Amino acid sequence: MSKKKLTRREREKQRQRQEMLEAALDLFSDKGYHNVSMHEIAHNAEFAIGTVYKFFGNKEALYKALIVDLADRFNNALTRAIEATDDEIEKLRNYVRTIGAVFMDNVSVIRLYFAETQGASFNIEAGLDNKIRQRHQQFLLSLASIFESGMRKKLFSEIAQPYQLALSLESICHAFLFHWLEEGDQKPYPGDPDVILNILFKGLLAH
Repeated sequence: MSKKKLTRREREKQRQRQEMLEAALDLFSDKGYHNVSMHEIAHNAEFAIGTVYKFFGNKEALYKALIVDLADRFNNALTRAIEATDDEIEKLRNYVRTIGAVFMDNVSVIRLYFAETQGASFNIEAGLDNKIRQRHQQFLLSLASIFESGMRKKLFSEIAQPYQLALSLESICHAFLFHWLEEGDQKPYPGDPDVILNILFKGLLAH
């Protein structure tokens, strides 16, 4: 089913919203969430303060929109990656490549998210967490279905449940990415997805 074409007015509203989010991200990244006002965001985005409030009721709503947009970006990119081929191993390779690329392309939002949510003075409402959790859970089930399909075809051994393998692969990728986030080029994310996949595919025990 094709998506409904947006009107010029709708496209303009999307563009304005994105400009506001980008201005907010620049300020949050530079000064921290708590040290930025809606007036500063409006000034940087070159919009009247009333226009910003029409899109986002307050600063917390704007911040939440940034994070939900990031979750959508991750989910859409990863879904496209695993749907690009019918080969289970290539699906997993695409996943490892794409999660690295999207993480690095959006590192400023990721740094902001962890800097603020790990601070004792800032709490995200449960509604935001639920939205992100739902997207995450849906994707994990899709990732698990790749392992399940590979097991049916006898490509993979049944060393664990498909969902457990999906969680394991995601956790390994995250570990490499957060190490890169802390150490930069000294600890790069592997360019070859098999470096990560072989941790699962080959394991530790010599045969």
